[in-house]
Amino acid sequence: MTGDIAEAMKSIGAGVAIGLGSLGPALGIGMLASKAMESLGRNPEAAGPIQQNMILAIAFAEAIAIYALVVAIIIKFV
Repeated sequence: MTGDIAEAMKSIGAGVAIGLGSLGPALGIGMLASKAMESLGRNPEAAGPIQQNMILAIAFAEAIAIYALVVAIIIKFV
């Protein structure tokens, strides 16, 4: 019985870790893309630098979500 409860708590912990860990990057990417599209609408000539910086920032935000996934996997299987 104790092992079942521990396994259930691990599953809940992994779910919370990936849920909360992906919430921040998801909001960040949405806000970043919104502002990038807004700035492209205002200044279409600056499309190259804006797009380059946007893709770089999205990659950094995705890295944080991947860290959350790794933590969730460690919680689940260790």
